Amino acid sequence: MALFSDNKNSTGTEMSFLQHLEELRWHLVRSAIVVVVIAVAAFCFNDFVFDTVIFGPLRQSFATYDIMCRMGHAMGAGDVMCMTVKNQHLQTLSASEQFFNHMWISFLCGLIIGFPFILWEIWKFIRPALRDKEVGPVKIFVFIASVLFLIGIFFGYFLLFPMSYNFLVNYQVSSSGIVQTQNTFDDYISLISTMTLVSGIIFEMPILVYFLTRMTLLTPAFMRKYRKHAVVIILIAAAVITPSPDVTSQMIVAVPMYLLYELSVFVSAWTIRKYKL
Repeated sequence: MALFSDNKNSTGTEMSFLQHLEELRWHLVRSAIVVVVIAVAAFCFNDFVFDTVIFGPLRQSFATYDIMCRMGHAMGAGDVMCMTVKNQHLQTLSASEQFFNHMWISFLCGLIIGFPFILWEIWKFIRPALRDKEVGPVKIFVFIASVLFLIGIFFGYFLLFPMSYNFLVNYQVSSSGIVQTQNTFDDYISLISTMTLVSGIIFEMPILVYFLTRMTLLTPAFMRKYRKHAVVIILIAAAVITPSPDVTSQMIVAVPMYLLYELSVFVSAWTIRKYKL
């Protein structure tokens, strides 16, 4: 696949390097416009964005807590998987803290919701350079990358963040109660945005594995060889994230991460067979 050599303009003549840059600029401009429009809408609907979405994990009625508690009862584990959320207020330490975090969350909303459109614009830019047999796989790539990213966002928001946050808020270095956690608004926004966005990026691992395999930098044999090491790392991460020591809660986090790893192994093996690397 040659990214530039086959690109042509509307007259059918081959485009120059500067024309490619101009074309890329307009793809980026359209992507930026979509992100900004969504961000402005999110900024205007701040009550919904913050009270319903951002502050949702601070409420006992949050869906994750109810579902996990029901699962624990259904499996005969009692209240082991039930989490009690502390009723707390988030503090601000500077006059600009709320405004700039409002801007940041609005931008993230634009980036997350507009992510599929951004990928679509990237695909339209490289489309003229693709051979006919490559168009189908790239279309699938855009769809799969978008789905994986959104799944990762939901996984981070509904599982990783609520579990991690409640563990950290309730953690005590001593039983004397001398140290009390008074969380700030800035810390809360930083934690939820980081964990959610990073989770979305991590779920793009099969896409990364695909490209690394295409470049012969990674093989399924290598991933199978170090599968045990990956499992240990996943279990340690799940144990750190989950708020309780019971195995069930840890597995809720560990199993999706392990399945993601196995999916990446499959993608690597498929890539080698497909392109005879």
